[in-house]
Amino acid sequence: MQLSRRKFLKVKGAILGLPFLHSISNGIDHVGGNAKPSKKLVIMYVPNGVVRRCFFPGEENLDLPNFIGGFDADKTKVEKRIPNKPGIYPLALTSTLQPLSDHTDDISFITGLERSYKNGQDVHAQGASCYMTSVSPEQATEKNMRHPNGRSLDQVIGDAVGHTSIFNTLEISCNGFRAPKEAIEFDNISWYGPGKIAPSIRDPQKLYNRLFLRDSYRQHIANVTDLVLADTKSLAKKLAPDDRQTLGGFIEMIRNIEIRIEKMEKLISDTDVDIPKNEVLPRGEYIRLQTDLMLLAFQMGITNISTFMIGPERWDATLMYEGVFDKPVQHHSMTHNQKGNGYKEVQKIDIFHMQQYAYLLKRMKEIKEIDGSSMLDNSVITYGAGLGDGATHQYYDLPMVVAGKGQGQLKQGRFIKLKSGTLNSNLWLTVAQLMGLEIDSYADSTGVISDLWT
Repeated sequence: MQLSRRKFLKVKGAILGLPFLHSISNGIDHVGGNAKPSKKLVIMYVPNGVVRRCFFPGEENLDLPNFIGGFDADKTKVEKRIPNKPGIYPLALTSTLQPLSDHTDDISFITGLERSYKNGQDVHAQGASCYMTSVSPEQATEKNMRHPNGRSLDQVIGDAVGHTSIFNTLEISCNGFRAPKEAIEFDNISWYGPGKIAPSIRDPQKLYNRLFLRDSYRQHIANVTDLVLADTKSLAKKLAPDDRQTLGGFIEMIRNIEIRIEKMEKLISDTDVDIPKNEVLPRGEYIRLQTDLMLLAFQMGITNISTFMIGPERWDATLMYEGVFDKPVQHHSMTHNQKGNGYKEVQKIDIFHMQQYAYLLKRMKEIKEIDGSSMLDNSVITYGAGLGDGATHQYYDLPMVVAGKGQGQLKQGRFIKLKSGTLNSNLWLTVAQLMGLEIDSYADSTGVISDLWT
């Protein structure tokens, strides 16, 4: 066994990055014993907007908004907006936010954000592809680029701080539908630059392979843990009890992921051939599997920056939300049938998505880092959508939850009402600065959101 400076186990082409182990840390990756974990960033995206009356504090008991039932963002008039009264308020959890009840000290809820929008382009495609580029139509014209192209936030941050990890960024999607029902813009939020999408990885097996193996080795290797088991046992003998427990839990997590991937592959292979494969994957299991693979990438130092699409925009794919509906449903079509009590059915999917976000926060709390702090303490994790309301395609009043402590830089446990029309690029500029970038502007930003800072 050879232990490199970055703490890798290498066996016959398989590479396993280890979590931090105090027993072997002397002289590795820190100076003078003052170890400091890397700061992590997750941008989690939810498709098709949300049921805002159940998501936004203070709106749940109001009359049903008169904008429910419309379709075009350019027909959603400004006077129909519910104006924000800017300020800092106590954090109140609506019925949709209830899954976050164990994390109230770790999150802040933000309203008043708006993204750039251009009439004449598909609102769902813009919802995803404009989300992190925030290039205004005017800026796109000046630069002779097709709106909404540009270099997205994750790539800009990766350029600056990604050199400390193997991959600058990691792009993940939980779109379980293999058939190309929509253009790629509907299923990606990350852009290398104008016209250059950074494709997200949908398949857990492909994501697993990227983290652990080079493709040419896959046919010769059954799985990583079989190969490194002997080496990890040998290493464990040299570790303190706490580190042996950490290493054991780490290997167990990898093994568990392999078993879950095998179960999903069997589920797909047993599916009726008349049903598009992957469409019937249980959404919760699939999303949590992708989540755990992302967390492994963080633990192993493979990346510190990840985008995570919880689902694709529009698509009209029939998907299985286990524990929510008895049979697969189409999220997008449901968002356009919210009149009467229809919104309550759509809200069930909003709550389901929020449960997956809560799972991510819980897991990040449980993972201990180099200095004994949790991964959540060292992270910034945003959760939001490119549409404020799925029924109308509104591009303003975007929902946003920001979690994590950002190594003590984020002040949490609050409801922050921004002035209506505050550009979401202001939030991205704030996130960039939290991640260590010394920049004064990003895309069409006008300033930072200072209320987020401690």
